[in-house]
Amino acid sequence: MTSDIAKLRTGFWPARAATMALLFCSGFLYATWGVHVPTVKAMFDLNDASLSVAMFAVAGGAIVTMSRMARWVGRAGSQRASLHSGIALALTSAFILSMPSYWGLVGWLALYGAANATYDVAVNAQAATLEARYRKPIMASLHGCFSLGGMAGALVGGAWLAHHGSPQWHIGLAALGCAVVIVVGARFMQRDMMPDEAPVTHADTGEAGDAAYKHAPPPALDDVSRRKLHRKLTGFGVLAFLGLVVEGAMYDWTAVYMREVVLAQGAWIGAGYAAFSVGMAAGRFGGDPVRARMGGARLLRVSSLLCVGGVLLALFWREPVVVVAGFALAGLGLSNVMPVMFAASGEVARGAGIASAEAIAVMAKLAYLGLLIGPVLIGAIAHGISLPFALGAGLLCIVPIAVLAPKMLAGVDGRTAQH
Repeated sequence: MTSDIAKLRTGFWPARAATMALLFCSGFLYATWGVHVPTVKAMFDLNDASLSVAMFAVAGGAIVTMSRMARWVGRAGSQRASLHSGIALALTSAFILSMPSYWGLVGWLALYGAANATYDVAVNAQAATLEARYRKPIMASLHGCFSLGGMAGALVGGAWLAHHGSPQWHIGLAALGCAVVIVVGARFMQRDMMPDEAPVTHADTGEAGDAAYKHAPPPALDDVSRRKLHRKLTGFGVLAFLGLVVEGAMYDWTAVYMREVVLAQGAWIGAGYAAFSVGMAAGRFGGDPVRARMGGARLLRVSSLLCVGGVLLALFWREPVVVVAGFALAGLGLSNVMPVMFAASGEVARGAGIASAEAIAVMAKLAYLGLLIGPVLIGAIAHGISLPFALGAGLLCIVPIAVLAPKMLAGVDGRTAQH
């Protein structure tokens, strides 16, 4: 038993680094696919409606399979599931541009979406295990690596296409490189935390702690408790959904806003998107110590105010430099919604004695709908009224986060460093 505890203490930083690397790969591969959306459109001579069906297939594959695959992640363990689903993600990414027909592409993208969702649940289950085992807030910085991966994937893809490189070679090499990282990194991940396992103390110093290695296991859930748990996780999913509605809208509509409303020219057109992405990454890398001090609920309340202030600044002061600053604040404000929800879901799962993957999947299934619906909803309002009005209306999704977070996160606010 003592040797097991020693292994866990010394294994925190390798496991954390491995999880960061795997989330970086997730962002990198997703951005690589995003770069080649125009390539797919040109390959099959698609109109916007047909392209939308193909893009919806990614989300559809994720949503349809998430619950079932989460149960598999719970049985297999997050380490093994991260490895296997990561290989599946790399394979499905590599052959997206090799499909011989449009409907073959749609089916393959559904498989890609399913692999991506399974990988996402597995890696976040490992992150929840590390937070719970070591009582150290790390979820935000891990998601910051996803953001960095997305930015790196977009930059590499843009440079590759600018030099007229083969799209198939680009996506294939990206998938191969990420597969190697996933295979190596998964070896350093840890087994999932058991319901009766106590946190490891003084993980970073190697000193022995006073806590017992085993706690009494939580009682088995009856039907009433299971329904109550599902309602709580669904509530987390609703908050995540609201955040991702706005996040998806920002990613898809900032460049349009800069070009058509602000009348920006040249590099300023893409500066809003870049500023929002930088704000997201900065907020995630800085979010963990803030969450440790103030808790997840208060962090979300303050972050919501930042987001609202940033969007209003961009809407009412239409100078390019001010709008870019506003979008950066909006990214900073939205950055910690998903990390807090993932951490809270894992904490609730540990308290109830169920696999983190199952709890995360309940939340994430609703959350991903936000990314799907947000850009479409904003587009419909923009078409009917105006884009500034649509972005302003999107703030109605942020207010409930600030209002409901304290009640929803009571008892699981993520102040893990203080336990």
